Amino acid sequence: LGTFTCIALLAAAGCNYSFRSGSFPDHIRTVAILPFDNDTNRFELTQEIHEELLRTLPRALGVTNAGEDVADALVQGRIVRYDMTAPLFRSGQQAGQVEVLQRQVSIRVEVELIDLVENLILWDDRGLSTQGQYLEGESEEVGRAEAIELLVQRIVDGAQSNW
Repeated sequence: LGTFTCIALLAAAGCNYSFRSGSFPDHIRTVAILPFDNDTNRFELTQEIHEELLRTLPRALGVTNAGEDVADALVQGRIVRYDMTAPLFRSGQQAGQVEVLQRQVSIRVEVELIDLVENLILWDDRGLSTQGQYLEGESEEVGRAEAIELLVQRIVDGAQSNW
């Protein structure tokens, strides 16, 4: 074949390829986001994570929210762990005293994204964890909000990793 013919064939073959960033397979247009089960004693986490997922996930993935009975896909999970630590501290003015400079909230979840049309797991992570920091003078909610925001972003990233 001539050079021109090869180039024309390659160009034609390339025209059939399309890429849709951050989208599900074509048959998935709706998603149901269930409140996560919660194995911790921090019951507010269920609502806070659920609200952030509802606010962020559909827009980021190019789908709309739907009820579980009519959705094409399902996001479900479990909050496995919630911890607070003080990773940044220094010795205090008096002997044996510690001055905490920064605190950290850690959240660990198990999450899965299920294609309800084809009945298969599109993505899952059994040990997804994030941390949020806050200064000693700030409230724990500052660190928790940061950890939840990062958690939802990691779920978005994971869901998009196959597409």
